[in-house]
Amino acid sequence: MPSSSTTPAQARAIRRRLLERVADTDDSHLTVPPGASGWQPFGDGLQIKVLHEHEGTLSYLLRFAPGARLEAHRHPVDEECVVLEGVLKVGSRTEVGPGGYHLARAGSLHASISTETGATIFLRGAEPHADQLLV
Repeated sequence: MPSSSTTPAQARAIRRRLLERVADTDDSHLTVPPGASGWQPFGDGLQIKVLHEHEGTLSYLLRFAPGARLEAHRHPVDEECVVLEGVLKVGSRTEVGPGGYHLARAGSLHASISTETGATIFLRGAEPHADQLLV
């Protein structure tokens, strides 16, 4: 217990250390290590790695081989995408490179996605299903 001679700065430091110890014992967090495990085929030249699923919303990685293409499709909920590696072409007008963000709104028709060089992207949205593709 801090004494009455403890300064406010010392009390804050003690509190921070205590909260850090408590937080460090919390096992409710999820960490998915990088690497080859967990990748599954997801069409020609595409692989998917699910990171987390909750009530039909997925956080996942999608890897495109050079020249791979994901056909036009619909989105039942908003889908957020961050390009981690490579360059994606969305339709005929938009290119998204590393660090770039793309949002597809719920109900929207999403143009095809392709890459010449290959790409890895992070997505958060509805679980993807083949019946959403317009082929």
